[in-house]
Amino acid sequence: MLVFCSACAVVPETGRTQFMLISPGQEIQLGRQAFAEVREGKPLSTDKNATAMVQRVGARIAEVANLPRAEWEFVLFQDNQPNAFCLPGGKVGVHSGMIPIAKTDAGLATVIAHEVAHAVARHGAEQMSEQMSAQLVGIALVNSLADLDNGTRALIFGAYGLGLTFGRMLPHSRLQESEADAIGLIYMARAGYDPAEAIAFWERFSKYKRDQGGASRPFFLRTHPLDEQRIENLKRLLPRAQLQYRPR
Repeated sequence: MLVFCSACAVVPETGRTQFMLISPGQEIQLGRQAFAEVREGKPLSTDKNATAMVQRVGARIAEVANLPRAEWEFVLFQDNQPNAFCLPGGKVGVHSGMIPIAKTDAGLATVIAHEVAHAVARHGAEQMSEQMSAQLVGIALVNSLADLDNGTRALIFGAYGLGLTFGRMLPHSRLQESEADAIGLIYMARAGYDPAEAIAFWERFSKYKRDQGGASRPFFLRTHPLDEQRIENLKRLLPRAQLQYRPR
């Protein structure tokens, strides 16, 4: 109980209180190891201009990010699937398929600032902490049901897992994505990129997904908010971000 009560942290920029069992040092080590494994198994892009673009934009975003101990690394991988990711401690990967959708430095800044925001908010460590606590609670639940038969225990434990997934994990993942959008918008503005370009990027990305005919999941099964919702949230947050926008 003492550990749980003391495991609180605050997200920079938003002030949200989060549950945290992973130290910054552990987080950086985990991110470093995981990124090394990704680099071993995934080819790097040979497009020098696109690679320079990723590193240029990444460096500017990192300058304004509130993560003092970060080991920033921005890498362009050869992968036609438009995607990007951030591992704990500041390891950011961008797929080459994202470049045509980003189009400009400002469009790419939307993507990278969002990923950097995940690192600053320590979303990966927060997810690991919640999974650890959920496992501990699950073990305690199973032990407390020792007098029941195996079938009943399995039923109760299964219901616990479903309730945890749909009642906490997926909604919390969507909250983290929205939080990364909000922080990312501020960071791209501080780095000298027009935050209005974030809306233009998400409109392009949304159109790309529609054109690809991707299956639409029910909202409650999603780890990310709907594109329409993200665009509306960004429009609402835009005036605040524009106050910090200084073109370079």
